[in-house]
Amino acid sequence: MSDLRVTPLNALHKELGAKMVPFAGYEMPVQYPMGVMKEHLHCRAEAGLFDVSHMGQVVIWPKSGNYADAAQALETLVPVDVAGLGEMRQRYAMFLNDHGGILDDLMIANMGDHIFVVVNAGCKDADIAHMQKHLSDTCKIEVLDTRALLALQGPSAVTVLSRLNGAVADMKFMDVARDVDLDGISAVMSRSGYTGEDGFEISVAADDAEALTRKLLAHDEVEPIGLGARDSLRLEAGLCLYGHDIDEGTTPIEAGLGWAIQKVRRAGGARAGGFPGADVILSQQADGPVRRRVGLRPEGRAPMREGTQLYAHAEGGDVIGHVTSGAFGPTLGGPMSMGYVATAFAGPETMIYGDVRGKRLPAKVTAMPFVPANFKR
Repeated sequence: MSDLRVTPLNALHKELGAKMVPFAGYEMPVQYPMGVMKEHLHCRAEAGLFDVSHMGQVVIWPKSGNYADAAQALETLVPVDVAGLGEMRQRYAMFLNDHGGILDDLMIANMGDHIFVVVNAGCKDADIAHMQKHLSDTCKIEVLDTRALLALQGPSAVTVLSRLNGAVADMKFMDVARDVDLDGISAVMSRSGYTGEDGFEISVAADDAEALTRKLLAHDEVEPIGLGARDSLRLEAGLCLYGHDIDEGTTPIEAGLGWAIQKVRRAGGARAGGFPGADVILSQQADGPVRRRVGLRPEGRAPMREGTQLYAHAEGGDVIGHVTSGAFGPTLGGPMSMGYVATAFAGPETMIYGDVRGKRLPAKVTAMPFVPANFKR
């Protein structure tokens, strides 16, 4: 793994006994001695600390000094309402291609005088080039490659962070804050995450990352959590993993992400369209897509993994879809999958069949999330 990039916490992961694996070009911890199952359950019950420093952190500065100009520019690349995003608030967004396919999903935050963007690790080089190509006339793109990113997730996250700065307890889901003093360490924070639990994502200078991590791990409620549990947690929460559940061949409407497109950007809205693939996406919003992302509860204990082909009947017939993510849900207490099926078979309670090692096994279409979210509204 010598050719892989490392995060500022690489040495600490190894000190903590992490099993390291390649992920998105980085050497990352997949699990610690506690093991994936216990890490998952600990995050649901107390607080789990994730190193997500491999993700890209970018600032979009308006050359005019006016946030509205940066927002207007960014709206040409995403289908969401950037101009109407409140100051110190964050929103989920997507970069799209000309066919409405998802180039990446990302988070954007209105920091008052600039936009703060967090993109996926595997897409960040392409995303940065995309922003530089399309936004540079009116904006300066600054890559924050000397910062780390931590995620503290779980019901005890706010209790732990409040010991370092009591003001964080006042933040609501998707609030952001800058220049937050965490026991002497300056941070940019959002009350968000990708586990379905209450929690915070914390951006700090790379040189401060290990010190803050040790401060947080010193609390009894906090354990380090690896990529294995991160994946099962996000799947229980019904959240997409880029490159698996969504990609360049998937539109937001097919993926069930139409909620992320605010009315102002939809047909009839004040700033309708104007983003890549708008004709395709607005048409799908009006008429419906030919396929949809659904949750699946396979019968028995074995999960249906990514790539499993789906059928309408136990025998015969054509393929109606495929699984994009599947695992055993420790909190759910059983297997769970998500995937795409033809719209005619996407209704809740529909029984379909997955081909597992040559045998068709039943699974029921179900609403997501599989485990209710616990965000601080």
